[in-house]
Amino acid sequence: EYMEQNLELTLDAVQGTLEWLTTEIARQQAIVEQSERALAYYRESRDALSLEDRQNLVVSRLNQLNEAVTRANTNLIEKETLYRQVQELASATNLTKSLPAVIATPGVQAANARLLQLRREQAQLADRYGERHPEMIRVGGELEDARAQLTLEIERAKENIRIDYEAAAEEERELSAALEAQKKASMDLDRKSVDYTILEREAASNRQVYEQLLQREKEIRVTSSGRANNVQVVHYAEVPVAPFSPNPGRNLPLAAMLGLVFGLGLTFGLDHLDSTLQTPEDITKYLRLPFLGLVPAVRGQQFPMLTGEAPHEFGEALRAIRTSLVFTSGAESTRVILVTSAQPFEGKTTISCNLALALALGGKRVLLIEADMRRPGLHKNLGIQNNLGLSHLLTSQARLHDAIQRTDHPNLFVITAGRVPPNPSELLASERMEDLLKNLAVRRYPIRLLPRVRSSSFDWIIVDTPPVLAVTDAVCLAPFTTEVLFVLGSRMTQRRQAERAIEMLMASSPRAVGVVLNRVDLRRDKYYYSHYYGYQYTSYYDPAAAS
Repeated sequence: EYMEQNLELTLDAVQGTLEWLTTEIARQQAIVEQSERALAYYRESRDALSLEDRQNLVVSRLNQLNEAVTRANTNLIEKETLYRQVQELASATNLTKSLPAVIATPGVQAANARLLQLRREQAQLADRYGERHPEMIRVGGELEDARAQLTLEIERAKENIRIDYEAAAEEERELSAALEAQKKASMDLDRKSVDYTILEREAASNRQVYEQLLQREKEIRVTSSGRANNVQVVHYAEVPVAPFSPNPGRNLPLAAMLGLVFGLGLTFGLDHLDSTLQTPEDITKYLRLPFLGLVPAVRGQQFPMLTGEAPHEFGEALRAIRTSLVFTSGAESTRVILVTSAQPFEGKTTISCNLALALALGGKRVLLIEADMRRPGLHKNLGIQNNLGLSHLLTSQARLHDAIQRTDHPNLFVITAGRVPPNPSELLASERMEDLLKNLAVRRYPIRLLPRVRSSSFDWIIVDTPPVLAVTDAVCLAPFTTEVLFVLGSRMTQRRQAERAIEMLMASSPRAVGVVLNRVDLRRDKYYYSHYYGYQYTSYYDPAAAS
């Protein structure tokens, strides 16, 4: 009976809400129609159709008229100045002839040329004839005509200057009047735009409230159509047939559960006392750095290589790290990755070599630089010579194309450490090292090591450096690279050591730092990694499991 009463009360409340919503929807619909009619009437009565487009046209026309008025004012000033000069010199013909604007007219130039020609002819005739000679009389008459023609041409030039001045003044007055009219039109559109925006905002707000009411009505109707009740009988009361306590059937399972909890607590407590970094969660929790991937331990191989007999999960782990670097190192033409660790024997050189191989196998040109000049060993693992290397480049004892060595893979090139110098840290922190990395990353330079290619550049540069806690070489090189790849050996590095190494790296302000967990024993931690990556993680590449 209580369940039925609760259901009836719920349905009554829903029905009351529906009735209120129906009334409110009708009222809001009338408001929406009224606001939209007001907006449509304003458009028609105020000629506000396509108001924004027209306003853009008015503003464009206003800018054009403003520029035209400026040009007309400049032209008027020039014409007026010339006209004033002509007026001031109007009484003096000789001075008027000296004005550049008068002299430059074609008529004046022709009259002047004619006058000069007649004067030369008169001078020539004067040497042979007297003043009353017919030729002298003829030349004198032509001189008088030429002077009269010059005077006439000067007057015409002055008249043309006056006409140009008056035309420029008239053009300036017309453009100024058009500019004022356009300003009034722009201000009128601004006033219309304010009113139109208010009406448009009000109509949109009313429409939004109306749509929300409709949505709410639909939701309540769906709820009312299903007779769901939030009250149900959980358990019917029964008369006890046995004593409540003691209850061996309950106490025994409870004791077993307590023993299991105590055992698990002891196990997790002992695990907590182990402060080494073991899982990706430890890296994100304590180091607060991006986790790029883990690399499983390879039993029986001191230096596993992708091109050798490495297990499938080892290769896939390196390819996963390669994918993470592609998406975290940005879109630079050449990305410089610095590989380091907190302490020795954590496998940073193994990661450097195999990561370079993974990138090279993916079709990228990769340059692997061995910057660990105190204990160089990369060249031994790759089976190449260490006659010329990085130390020779930094001390100007070798050229770049001589130091770069090819490997068995066509896309992988190596610069070894070279001879062990007495001051490795000073060489790696020098401007020459910075310029070397910049030139390798930016410039396209000839590499005679690449056959049938005139010029090329590297897509990736991997720099293998010493551990951070041992020496400061990696800290000096970090600002010159795109990203720092920090390698941690699973169950090898204490948390405080890793945190101290990260603090030293961050002091040099690197662009980005990512962490790789190396030498993970998947068999030992099979339960955790099966839970973390899925129950098939450790058996996916097992041929026996696959069959």
